[in-house]
Amino acid sequence: MLEQKIMDRIQKLKDRYPRKESALMPALMLAQKANGNYLSEDDMNEIAKFVGVTSGKAYGVATYYTMYNTKKVGKYHIQIDTNIPATLMGAVKVLDFVKKELGINAGETTKDGLFTLDEVECLASCGTCPVIQVNDVYYENMTAEKTKALLDSLKKGVMPKPEEPVYFGGTECNVLLKNRRVKNSTSIEVYKKNGGYKALEKALTMEPAAILNEVKTSAIRGRGGAGFPAGVKWGFLAKGTGKPIYLVCNADEGEPGTFKDRQIMEYDPHLLIEGMIISAKAIGSKLGFIYIRGEFDWIADILDKAVEEAKADKKMGDFDIIVHRGAGAYVCGEETALIESIEGKRGQPRMKPPFPAVAGLYGCPTIVNNVETLASVPFIIEKGADEFKKFGYENNTGFKLFGVSGCVNKPGVYEYPMGIPFKKLLEAAGGPKGKLKAVIVGGLSVPILKADELEGLNMDYDACIKKGTMLGSGGVMVINEEFSIPEIAYRTIKFYAHESCGKCTPCKEGSYTIVKILGKLLKGQATQADLDNMVRIIGSVNEAGSTLCPTGQAFAMPIKAMYEKFNDEFKKLLK
Repeated sequence: MLEQKIMDRIQKLKDRYPRKESALMPALMLAQKANGNYLSEDDMNEIAKFVGVTSGKAYGVATYYTMYNTKKVGKYHIQIDTNIPATLMGAVKVLDFVKKELGINAGETTKDGLFTLDEVECLASCGTCPVIQVNDVYYENMTAEKTKALLDSLKKGVMPKPEEPVYFGGTECNVLLKNRRVKNSTSIEVYKKNGGYKALEKALTMEPAAILNEVKTSAIRGRGGAGFPAGVKWGFLAKGTGKPIYLVCNADEGEPGTFKDRQIMEYDPHLLIEGMIISAKAIGSKLGFIYIRGEFDWIADILDKAVEEAKADKKMGDFDIIVHRGAGAYVCGEETALIESIEGKRGQPRMKPPFPAVAGLYGCPTIVNNVETLASVPFIIEKGADEFKKFGYENNTGFKLFGVSGCVNKPGVYEYPMGIPFKKLLEAAGGPKGKLKAVIVGGLSVPILKADELEGLNMDYDACIKKGTMLGSGGVMVINEEFSIPEIAYRTIKFYAHESCGKCTPCKEGSYTIVKILGKLLKGQATQADLDNMVRIIGSVNEAGSTLCPTGQAFAMPIKAMYEKFNDEFKKLLK
């Protein structure tokens, strides 16, 4: 039986959402935290009844998302990110150290019940890897020495305060990262002192159509990865339906190598909120949502506080924002899966059409935009579309955040005009550590480029396509000669197999089959017939319409490129 204070908090959640079932996910997490980081079946049933869903639905949700612990874990749940950026920056060594110190393997709990150890996927801490998450607290820039001190403290029952992570990065544009190193940058007073909410003042004097036209004229393309023009997307909204219009900010940031949006939300939350208020006026929305990945618990708190500050300062008008925490599912970065998740369901993609602009959240017209996209709106409105277009060039306008991680001397987030030469970006990040071998320029889902293919590359949508890859989210992972591409491919496909929602057979079965093939290859047990089968599967998954969402192509494209461009490395491992 949950305590009354927990039920009271759940009631407040129910009251905030247009439909009470949307409170299911945050309610389950509240119950888990109240019960020693464990979500029991009794608690699921109690919450299901209180929220108004079936016990089966609550169980289905709880067992879908990775952050719900439906099996008991230790007092300290240690989770170590070993995805590609983390592996390139020494996470495997940290994992091995923890295994040795605790005497357990990943997936096990110490006999005294104090520690549970898990190897997890990307925690969006790519620039500050290795990272260890203990319960809901991040410890970044970890070394063996720091890890030993952390474990010793936990053994004494003390959760130490995390050190401020060492961040590199910089800005040539001074827009999205303007307040990054400003003291108390999350407060509304500091934000206003540095020019914040002036764009909103201007927007309040404009007609909604004028705001939309300015964004459309700016030609800003969605910064989440797809690169679709934001203004054009807004124009697709169904009109005259009599239904509410919803604005959803996609802050899930689950693409390995991507950690740019975190910089805005953690250090300049009012920039995002101002962008959402202006965007809401343009599309006629009275309620917005920030869907933030569940691991960013402390950042969600920052956003909640910023929303309350904006309300108290009379900035919100008749618009409201709900910060909705996810619970661990990469596929919720896809807009319809994200919408399903807000509705209190398993985050699985919907069949399209209809598209969200016609029938999205709760069956109503909905616009879903990325954090960086919405945070760019204040500049566009205050300074004008023409000023925005002075950054970059035609069809690739504006400023852009690039997260650089892996084998570089200064990993971090850098803000440059669209179209910056890759060479200049790499130099800003301190250059490569060791001999440069390859780079993934737009998040894990885009094709890899060999070192010699980087010559003359500019970091924008069109230039990347001409080089046979994509700009994607701008998550740049630098790989040196110390790393084996077949091993990188194996870790890549393990991620996608783990994150496949299971709805589409080509994605689900294809990814797991490739995991088996590459696993055999790394053990020296694979034949050429196995690799030929892998190529056949990739070709099938890459066919248009084979899956409901891009997750299938997200693994097929990079694995294909790794195999074709580094074929000799794969062939050497055949039995």
